[in-house]
Amino acid sequence: MNTTAAGAATTEVLFALLPNVVLLDIAGPADAFRNAAALVPGSYRLRFAAPEPALVAAGGLQFAALEPLPQRLTPGTILVVAGIEGTRGPGPDEPARRLVQWLASGIARDALLLCVCSGSVLAARAGLLAGRECTTHHGLIEVLRAAEPSAHVHDNRIFVQDGAVFTSAGVTAGLDLALHVIGRQLGARVAAEVARELVVYLRRAGTDPAHSPWLMHRNHLHPAVHRVQDAVARAPAAPWGSAQLSAVACTSPRNLARLFAEHAHCSPLDYVQLIRFACARQLVTQSRLDLERVAAKAGFRSAQHLRRVWSRWEPRPPSVLREAYAA
Repeated sequence: MNTTAAGAATTEVLFALLPNVVLLDIAGPADAFRNAAALVPGSYRLRFAAPEPALVAAGGLQFAALEPLPQRLTPGTILVVAGIEGTRGPGPDEPARRLVQWLASGIARDALLLCVCSGSVLAARAGLLAGRECTTHHGLIEVLRAAEPSAHVHDNRIFVQDGAVFTSAGVTAGLDLALHVIGRQLGARVAAEVARELVVYLRRAGTDPAHSPWLMHRNHLHPAVHRVQDAVARAPAAPWGSAQLSAVACTSPRNLARLFAEHAHCSPLDYVQLIRFACARQLVTQSRLDLERVAAKAGFRSAQHLRRVWSRWEPRPPSVLREAYAA
Protein backbone atom coordinates (compact mmCIF):
# COMPACT_ATOMS: atom_id res chain seq x y z
CA MET A 1 0.00 0.00 0.00
CA ASN A 2 1.37 3.40 -0.99
CA THR A 3 1.18 6.47 1.21
CA THR A 4 0.32 10.06 0.49
CA ALA A 5 2.57 12.98 1.28
CA ALA A 6 0.67 13.41 4.52
CA GLY A 7 1.35 9.80 5.43
CA ALA A 8 -2.21 8.51 4.93
CA ALA A 9 -2.62 5.18 3.18
CA THR A 10 -3.46 5.08 -0.51
CA THR A 11 -5.96 2.40 -1.48
CA GLU A 12 -5.37 0.73 -4.83
CA VAL A 13 -8.46 0.16 -6.98
CA LEU A 14 -7.80 -2.63 -9.46
CA PHE A 15 -10.26 -3.19 -12.32
CA ALA A 16 -10.23 -6.74 -13.74
CA LEU A 17 -11.45 -6.61 -17.34
CA LEU A 18 -12.49 -9.06 -20.06
CA PRO A 19 -13.16 -8.67 -23.80
CA ASN A 20 -16.63 -7.27 -24.51
CA VAL A 21 -16.62 -5.47 -21.15
CA VAL A 22 -19.49 -3.01 -20.59
CA LEU A 23 -18.00 0.48 -20.59
CA LEU A 24 -20.30 1.86 -17.88
CA ASP A 25 -19.27 -1.00 -15.59
CA ILE A 26 -15.77 0.48 -15.70
CA ALA A 27 -16.40 4.18 -16.20
CA GLY A 28 -18.96 4.64 -13.41
CA PRO A 29 -16.88 3.25 -10.53
CA ALA A 30 -13.61 4.56 -12.03
CA ASP A 31 -14.87 8.13 -12.22
CA ALA A 32 -16.29 7.92 -8.70
CA PHE A 33 -12.95 6.80 -7.24
CA ARG A 34 -11.07 9.30 -9.43
CA ASN A 35 -13.18 12.19 -8.16
CA ALA A 36 -12.81 11.00 -4.57
CA ALA A 37 -9.03 10.98 -5.01
CA ALA A 38 -9.22 14.58 -6.25
CA LEU A 39 -11.20 15.61 -3.16
CA VAL A 40 -8.99 13.61 -0.77
CA PRO A 41 -5.59 13.65 -2.48
CA GLY A 42 -3.85 10.31 -2.50
CA SER A 43 -6.85 8.34 -1.23
CA TYR A 44 -7.16 6.08 -4.28
CA ARG A 45 -4.94 4.92 -7.15
CA LEU A 46 -6.58 3.26 -10.14
CA ARG A 47 -5.14 0.29 -12.05
CA PHE A 48 -6.53 -1.75 -14.95
CA ALA A 49 -5.63 -5.39 -15.56
CA ALA A 50 -6.79 -8.22 -17.83
CA PRO A 51 -5.79 -11.74 -18.86
CA GLU A 52 -4.48 -10.22 -22.11
CA PRO A 53 -2.77 -6.84 -22.69
CA ALA A 54 -5.39 -5.63 -25.20
CA LEU A 55 -9.11 -6.14 -25.60
CA VAL A 56 -12.15 -4.72 -27.38
CA ALA A 57 -14.99 -3.50 -25.19
CA ALA A 58 -18.69 -3.74 -25.97
CA GLY A 59 -19.33 -1.04 -28.55
CA GLY A 60 -15.92 -1.41 -30.17
CA LEU A 61 -13.64 0.75 -28.00
CA GLN A 62 -10.18 -0.81 -27.88
CA PHE A 63 -8.06 -1.03 -24.73
CA ALA A 64 -4.30 -1.53 -24.90
CA ALA A 65 -1.32 -1.72 -22.53
CA LEU A 66 -3.42 -3.29 -19.78
CA GLU A 67 -1.55 -4.76 -16.83
CA PRO A 68 -1.38 -8.54 -16.52
CA LEU A 69 -3.43 -10.00 -13.68
CA PRO A 70 -1.12 -9.51 -10.66
CA GLN A 71 0.18 -12.43 -8.61
CA ARG A 72 -0.74 -10.70 -5.35
CA LEU A 73 -2.77 -7.75 -4.10
CA THR A 74 -1.88 -5.33 -1.34
CA PRO A 75 -4.19 -5.95 1.66
CA GLY A 76 -7.11 -3.56 1.48
CA THR A 77 -7.07 -3.32 -2.33
CA ILE A 78 -10.47 -2.69 -3.89
CA LEU A 79 -10.86 -5.30 -6.64
CA VAL A 80 -13.55 -4.40 -9.17
CA VAL A 81 -14.69 -7.25 -11.44
CA ALA A 82 -16.54 -5.62 -14.32
CA GLY A 83 -19.29 -7.30 -16.34
CA ILE A 84 -19.52 -8.05 -20.05
CA GLU A 85 -22.29 -7.57 -22.59
CA GLY A 86 -25.03 -10.17 -22.88
CA THR A 87 -27.71 -11.88 -20.80
CA ARG A 88 -26.10 -15.34 -20.68
CA GLY A 89 -23.14 -14.27 -18.63
CA PRO A 90 -19.45 -14.68 -19.43
CA GLY A 91 -18.82 -17.62 -21.75
CA PRO A 92 -16.22 -20.39 -21.43
CA ASP A 93 -13.64 -18.56 -23.57
CA GLU A 94 -9.97 -18.53 -22.58
CA PRO A 95 -9.81 -14.99 -21.08
CA ALA A 96 -12.86 -15.67 -18.87
CA ARG A 97 -11.46 -19.04 -17.80
CA ARG A 98 -8.14 -17.45 -16.83
CA LEU A 99 -9.88 -14.66 -14.88
CA VAL A 100 -12.01 -17.17 -12.98
CA GLN A 101 -8.92 -19.24 -12.15
CA TRP A 102 -7.17 -16.10 -10.95
CA LEU A 103 -10.11 -15.21 -8.69
CA ALA A 104 -10.27 -18.78 -7.40
CA SER A 105 -6.59 -18.71 -6.45
CA GLY A 106 -7.32 -16.70 -3.31
CA ILE A 107 -6.10 -13.43 -4.81
CA ALA A 108 -9.04 -11.53 -3.27
CA ARG A 109 -8.60 -12.97 0.23
CA ASP A 110 -7.45 -9.67 1.74
CA ALA A 111 -9.23 -7.39 -0.74
CA LEU A 112 -12.60 -5.66 -0.90
CA LEU A 113 -14.34 -7.37 -3.82
CA LEU A 114 -16.77 -5.30 -5.91
CA CYS A 115 -18.64 -7.23 -8.61
CA VAL A 116 -20.53 -5.20 -11.19
CA CYS A 117 -23.27 -6.77 -13.29
CA SER A 118 -22.07 -10.16 -14.66
CA GLY A 119 -18.90 -9.76 -12.61
CA SER A 120 -20.99 -11.50 -9.94
CA VAL A 121 -21.26 -14.56 -12.18
CA LEU A 122 -17.47 -14.66 -12.57
CA ALA A 123 -17.06 -14.46 -8.79
CA ALA A 124 -19.63 -17.24 -8.35
CA ARG A 125 -17.80 -19.50 -10.80
CA ALA A 126 -14.63 -18.87 -8.80
CA GLY A 127 -16.37 -20.06 -5.63
CA LEU A 128 -16.36 -16.62 -3.99
CA LEU A 129 -20.13 -16.39 -3.48
CA ALA A 130 -20.71 -19.77 -1.83
CA GLY A 131 -23.27 -19.29 0.93
CA ARG A 132 -23.27 -15.51 0.46
CA GLU A 133 -26.02 -12.98 -0.16
CA CYS A 134 -25.56 -11.39 -3.57
CA THR A 135 -27.20 -9.89 -6.66
CA THR A 136 -26.55 -9.12 -10.32
CA HIS A 137 -28.27 -7.66 -13.39
CA HIS A 138 -31.94 -8.63 -13.52
CA GLY A 139 -31.33 -10.54 -16.76
CA LEU A 140 -28.67 -12.71 -15.10
CA ILE A 141 -30.39 -13.67 -11.84
CA GLU A 142 -31.01 -17.28 -12.91
CA VAL A 143 -27.52 -17.54 -14.41
CA LEU A 144 -26.08 -16.49 -11.05
CA ARG A 145 -28.25 -18.99 -9.17
CA ALA A 146 -27.07 -21.77 -11.47
CA ALA A 147 -23.42 -20.71 -11.07
CA GLU A 148 -23.63 -20.87 -7.26
CA PRO A 149 -26.68 -22.79 -5.97
CA SER A 150 -25.72 -22.17 -2.33
CA ALA A 151 -25.82 -18.39 -2.73
CA HIS A 152 -28.82 -16.33 -1.57
CA VAL A 153 -29.48 -14.32 -4.73
CA HIS A 154 -31.56 -11.15 -4.38
CA ASP A 155 -33.49 -10.14 -7.48
CA ASN A 156 -34.53 -6.58 -6.70
CA ARG A 157 -31.54 -4.82 -5.18
CA ILE A 158 -29.15 -2.11 -6.36
CA PHE A 159 -26.27 -3.77 -4.53
CA VAL A 160 -25.73 -6.28 -1.74
CA GLN A 161 -22.93 -6.53 0.81
CA ASP A 162 -21.88 -9.77 2.47
CA GLY A 163 -18.70 -9.27 4.47
CA ALA A 164 -15.95 -7.96 2.20
CA VAL A 165 -17.85 -8.98 -0.94
CA PHE A 166 -20.16 -6.52 -2.71
CA THR A 167 -22.27 -7.42 -5.72
CA SER A 168 -24.35 -5.00 -7.76
CA ALA A 169 -27.00 -4.96 -10.44
CA GLY A 170 -26.20 -3.86 -13.97
CA VAL A 171 -24.30 -0.91 -15.39
CA THR A 172 -25.12 2.28 -13.40
CA ALA A 173 -25.50 0.28 -10.17
CA GLY A 174 -21.71 -0.03 -10.19
CA LEU A 175 -21.56 3.73 -9.66
CA ASP A 176 -24.01 3.47 -6.75
CA LEU A 177 -21.83 0.77 -5.22
CA ALA A 178 -18.64 2.82 -5.65
CA LEU A 179 -20.28 5.83 -3.97
CA HIS A 180 -21.35 3.60 -1.08
CA VAL A 181 -17.80 2.30 -0.58
CA ILE A 182 -16.38 5.83 -0.81
CA GLY A 183 -18.86 6.93 1.85
CA ARG A 184 -17.76 4.09 4.13
CA GLN A 185 -14.06 4.80 3.68
CA LEU A 186 -13.86 8.60 3.31
CA GLY A 187 -17.12 9.73 4.87
CA ALA A 188 -20.62 10.62 3.74
CA ARG A 189 -19.69 14.21 2.90
CA VAL A 190 -17.06 13.09 0.39
CA ALA A 191 -19.51 10.63 -1.20
CA ALA A 192 -22.13 13.37 -1.48
CA GLU A 193 -19.61 15.72 -3.09
CA VAL A 194 -18.54 13.04 -5.60
CA ALA A 195 -22.18 12.33 -6.45
CA ARG A 196 -22.79 16.04 -7.01
CA GLU A 197 -19.70 16.31 -9.21
CA LEU A 198 -20.98 13.39 -11.31
CA VAL A 199 -24.52 14.85 -11.33
CA VAL A 200 -26.13 11.70 -9.92
CA TYR A 201 -28.33 10.89 -6.96
CA LEU A 202 -27.01 8.97 -3.97
CA ARG A 203 -28.95 5.71 -3.76
CA ARG A 204 -28.59 3.10 -1.04
CA ALA A 205 -29.43 -0.58 -0.78
CA GLY A 206 -32.81 -1.46 0.70
CA THR A 207 -31.36 -3.00 3.84
CA ASP A 208 -28.95 -0.16 4.57
CA PRO A 209 -29.48 1.77 7.81
CA ALA A 210 -31.22 5.13 7.71
CA HIS A 211 -29.55 7.96 5.85
CA SER A 212 -26.64 9.68 7.52
CA PRO A 213 -27.59 13.24 8.50
CA TRP A 214 -24.80 14.40 6.16
CA LEU A 215 -26.76 12.87 3.24
CA MET A 216 -30.30 13.79 4.22
CA HIS A 217 -32.02 16.37 1.98
CA ARG A 218 -29.23 16.10 -0.65
CA ASN A 219 -30.95 13.85 -3.18
CA HIS A 220 -31.39 16.67 -5.69
CA LEU A 221 -29.40 18.43 -8.40
CA HIS A 222 -29.98 22.15 -7.72
CA PRO A 223 -26.56 23.91 -7.69
CA ALA A 224 -27.50 26.86 -5.43
CA VAL A 225 -29.04 24.62 -2.78
CA HIS A 226 -26.02 22.31 -2.89
CA ARG A 227 -23.75 25.36 -2.57
CA VAL A 228 -25.49 26.39 0.64
CA GLN A 229 -25.46 22.84 1.98
CA ASP A 230 -21.74 22.52 1.24
CA ALA A 231 -21.01 25.78 3.05
CA VAL A 232 -22.99 24.72 6.12
CA ALA A 233 -21.33 21.27 6.17
CA ARG A 234 -17.88 22.87 6.02
CA ALA A 235 -18.58 25.24 8.92
CA PRO A 236 -21.59 24.13 11.01
CA ALA A 237 -20.74 26.49 13.87
CA ALA A 238 -20.66 29.61 11.69
CA PRO A 239 -23.34 32.23 12.48
CA TRP A 240 -25.80 31.07 9.84
CA GLY A 241 -28.92 33.17 9.45
CA SER A 242 -31.25 33.77 6.52
CA ALA A 243 -29.12 36.62 5.19
CA GLN A 244 -25.85 34.68 5.38
CA LEU A 245 -27.35 31.58 3.73
CA SER A 246 -29.01 33.52 0.92
CA ALA A 247 -25.73 35.37 0.26
CA VAL A 248 -24.02 32.02 -0.37
CA ALA A 249 -26.78 31.09 -2.81
CA CYS A 250 -26.70 34.54 -4.47
CA THR A 251 -30.45 34.91 -4.12
CA SER A 252 -32.99 36.39 -1.73
CA PRO A 253 -33.94 34.72 1.57
CA ARG A 254 -37.48 34.22 0.29
CA ASN A 255 -36.33 32.55 -2.92
CA LEU A 256 -33.82 30.39 -1.05
CA ALA A 257 -36.59 29.16 1.24
CA ARG A 258 -38.65 28.29 -1.85
CA LEU A 259 -35.71 26.46 -3.45
CA PHE A 260 -35.03 24.47 -0.29
CA ALA A 261 -38.69 23.51 0.06
CA GLU A 262 -38.87 22.39 -3.57
CA HIS A 263 -35.54 20.54 -3.84
CA ALA A 264 -34.36 19.65 -0.32
CA HIS A 265 -37.82 19.34 1.28
CA CYS A 266 -36.83 21.32 4.36
CA SER A 267 -36.12 24.92 5.28
CA PRO A 268 -32.58 26.38 5.14
CA LEU A 269 -32.48 26.90 8.91
CA ASP A 270 -33.78 23.38 9.56
CA TYR A 271 -30.89 22.11 7.46
CA VAL A 272 -28.44 24.13 9.55
CA GLN A 273 -29.85 22.55 12.71
CA LEU A 274 -29.58 19.06 11.18
CA ILE A 275 -25.91 19.52 10.28
CA ARG A 276 -25.12 21.00 13.67
CA PHE A 277 -26.78 17.95 15.24
CA ALA A 278 -24.67 15.66 13.00
CA CYS A 279 -21.52 17.49 14.10
CA ALA A 280 -22.54 17.27 17.77
CA ARG A 281 -23.32 13.56 17.40
CA GLN A 282 -19.85 12.92 16.03
CA LEU A 283 -18.27 14.82 18.90
CA VAL A 284 -20.35 12.92 21.46
CA THR A 285 -19.43 9.51 20.03
CA GLN A 286 -15.82 10.23 19.07
CA SER A 287 -14.54 12.49 21.87
CA ARG A 288 -14.76 12.96 25.64
CA LEU A 289 -15.77 16.62 25.48
CA ASP A 290 -18.47 17.67 27.93
CA LEU A 291 -21.82 18.64 26.44
CA GLU A 292 -21.29 22.40 26.81
CA ARG A 293 -18.10 22.22 24.73
CA VAL A 294 -19.78 19.91 22.22
CA ALA A 295 -22.63 22.41 21.88
CA ALA A 296 -20.21 25.32 21.36
CA LYS A 297 -18.15 23.50 18.73
CA ALA A 298 -21.28 22.44 16.82
CA GLY A 299 -22.80 25.92 16.81
CA PHE A 300 -25.48 25.66 19.53
CA ARG A 301 -26.07 28.40 22.10
CA SER A 302 -25.83 26.02 25.04
CA ALA A 303 -26.04 22.37 26.07
CA GLN A 304 -29.74 22.93 26.83
CA HIS A 305 -30.30 24.19 23.28
CA LEU A 306 -28.46 21.14 21.92
CA ARG A 307 -30.62 18.78 23.96
CA ARG A 308 -33.81 20.36 22.57
CA VAL A 309 -32.62 19.95 18.98
CA TRP A 310 -31.03 16.55 19.63
CA SER A 311 -34.35 14.79 20.33
CA ARG A 312 -35.61 15.61 16.82
CA TRP A 313 -33.23 13.08 15.24
CA GLU A 314 -31.88 10.84 18.03
CA PRO A 315 -34.09 9.17 20.65
CA ARG A 316 -31.17 8.27 22.92
CA PRO A 317 -29.78 11.10 25.08
CA PRO A 318 -26.16 12.10 24.39
CA SER A 319 -24.86 10.37 27.54
CA VAL A 320 -26.57 7.08 26.62
CA LEU A 321 -25.30 7.24 23.05
CA ARG A 322 -21.74 7.91 24.24
CA GLU A 323 -21.89 4.92 26.58
CA ALA A 324 -23.20 2.69 23.77
CA TYR A 325 -20.33 3.70 21.46
CA ALA A 326 -17.78 3.27 24.22
CA ALA A 327 -19.05 -0.25 24.85
